[in-house]
Order: sequence, then structure tokens, then C-alpha cells
Amino acid sequence: MTSTVITNIGSLVTNDPAVGEGPLGLVEDAAVVLDGDTVAWVGRAADAPAADGAYDAGGRAVIPGFVDSHSHLVFAGDRTQEFNARMSGRAYSAGGIRTTVAATRAATDEELEGNLTRYLDEALRQGTTTFETKSGYGLTVEDEARALRIAARHTDEVTYLGAHVVSPDYADDPAGYVALVTGEMLDACAPHARWVDVFCEKGAFDGDQARAVLTAGMAKGLSPRVHANQLTYGPGVQLAVELDAASADHCTHLTQQDVDALASGNTVATLLPGAEFSTRAEWPDARRLLDAGVTVALSTDCNPGSSFTSSVPFCIALAVRDMGMTPDEALWSATAGGAAALRRTDIGRIAPGARADLALLDAPSHVHLAYRPGVPLVSAVWRRGIQVAGQAGPGHDAR
Repeated sequence: MTSTVITNIGSLVTNDPAVGEGPLGLVEDAAVVLDGDTVAWVGRAADAPAADGAYDAGGRAVIPGFVDSHSHLVFAGDRTQEFNARMSGRAYSAGGIRTTVAATRAATDEELEGNLTRYLDEALRQGTTTFETKSGYGLTVEDEARALRIAARHTDEVTYLGAHVVSPDYADDPAGYVALVTGEMLDACAPHARWVDVFCEKGAFDGDQARAVLTAGMAKGLSPRVHANQLTYGPGVQLAVELDAASADHCTHLTQQDVDALASGNTVATLLPGAEFSTRAEWPDARRLLDAGVTVALSTDCNPGSSFTSSVPFCIALAVRDMGMTPDEALWSATAGGAAALRRTDIGRIAPGARADLALLDAPSHVHLAYRPGVPLVSAVWRRGIQVAGQAGPGHDAR
């Protein structure tokens, strides 16, 4: 175990107001000492203690590694034709998931894992050091369980989403599919997952079905999170808050009662602007949520149907341009907000005792993430104290 001091940091985002200025805990002319897999010291470069090794940031900005708290990465195939048709005027609906289900069922374990690691490499090179991912493209006991086994080899944040849509095998018996999801499938999947999720939406699962799925998962020791209020108004957000779900994800169509519920509870509103971009849908109103005191996270929703991006910086730019967020708020939501959506305190910040996950930007300030959209600004990444992207090359396992 050796220590490294990253010095000559022009602007350091710590997300710790006790360490630096404002909600982002900004420190100028900064340094960070990494000791093993944790942050040992943060402060002004002139005060930095000695370490075994040194890295000169060259006056560039350093930020916490992104925490991508919502993705769907265990799948096969893509939906290029569907996207092309949608961009030519066809509306998005939940039913397109079935196309990916067919391709995923036909894929081998090696093909599924190869796809997963490909997208993890993409995300890592863009600064993502922690990610959550879900099942949901198998919709049989065997295929859901194998998706979770594959995912669990690469992250601790694994979510059981057997209730993505009703399986085509149960098209005429949705009640029977809910029974499968809450029974035999859950028994097979629970040992490989931390979370249980449900797509509570028209065309997927209604409020009663969603409640059954979530409470069954909770009885097996899984913690809830909910796909809520993406395509229309519905009961998803209220159910998430009632069950103390870690996150209600999408939150595009909200009543005032939904906003009030989120503001009064512990459930994070995870916004997924890649989905609105890729479906030409109405943008979530982040400003409304933030002004009400709701904790907001930003995530990619990386999936082949409605948000085929692994880029958190892209989502930050969208959130600033189209969702009413400031650059500071968007960065906080993509780091500390994502950590809150996973109910973790060891990630999403750069402060003594936190996990040593950080990204170096080829820019003097984090504001450039929104100021220069589409530009690959992440020039180096450290995860668990080891440089895993940049000069040291990419890695895979973003636990």
C-alpha cells in the first residue's frame, strides 16, 4: 500500500463544505493525498504532506468520480431501427423492451459479459467510477438470474428488475407473471442483488402490481428503487416515498403532491436526461425539485432502447441546458447525488476517509463539463486509489 499526492490542482471539487467553499467544497490551488484505496488528506497544495509518489495535475480541475446510479447494461443487440423510426416521427412506448428481450435470451453468457465490459470501459474513460446496473432483459427465471450473476462480477450495486415489462410469455396472464416475479424468479435472483426495482408505468406495471413486486423483494432483504412517472402521471413516486425507496427514477411527470412527497421523505429523485434526449420527450423539471428541497441525482439510464449513452458529462450538459440546473448543481447530482441514490457515503466526494475515486479534467474548472459539451475532458481517472484510465490505461471493475 503506497501513498500518492496529486498536486498542482487548479480547482478541486470535494463535495464537502467542511473542506472547501460552498456546497461543492471547492478548494483552489489544491492537493489530494491518496493512501491505499482512500483519501488521506485534502487541502492547499502548499500544505500538502509528503507521500510515496506524486502526480502533477498541471493546474487542471479534479472532481469526484461520477456515480452512475441507474443503468441497464446486461443486454444483447441494439435498437437502431427503432431509434431511427422514432427520430422520424414515431412515439416512444414501453413495449420496445421486448425486442431486446429476444436478443438477450439468445445471447451467450460470454456475449453478455463482453457487452457489459465494453460499456463499462466507455463509462470509465468518461469518469464513472461507480455504477448500478439491472437485470430486466431476460424475463425468465434463468435469464434474469444469469444477468444478475454476470453483473455482480463487476459491481456491488446490482438491481433485480424482473418487473421491467410483462414477459411476452405471459402476455395474456400478467397476474401470473407478477406471481413469477414475486415467487420463483425472486428466489433465484435475490442472492445476486442488492436492490429490487419495478417499471411502474402505463404499458408495464400498475401501482398494485408494483407494490407487490417491491414488498416481496423487501421481504427477501432487497432494498427498493422505482422507475416512476416517466411517460405519464402515475403512482410510482408516491409508492417510492411510502416504501422509503432509495430512489424514484425518471420523475418527468410530477404533480405537486409528488414533489411534496419527495421533499418530505428520504427518496432521491434520479433524473435521466439521456432518455428525454433519445425519445424527444418532455424534460424533467429539475429546478422545481431543487427549489422544493428534493435531493436530485443525475444518471445515464444507459440502455439500448431509450438512452444509449454511457456519458455522465453528456447528461450534465443536458441538465444544465434543458432542465434548469446550474453547472454546480448538475455536477453535485452526478456525484454526491448518485451516492445518495445508492445510500452510500464512501463515494461521490473527495474528503479524508472517502474512497479514492476521482477524475482529472483537461480544463481549469468543472464548469467546462457543461460549457464544452461533447468534448472528452476527462484525462485521467483514479478508482480505489489506482489510476485506471489515462496513462495507466482503462480497467473494468467499477465497484
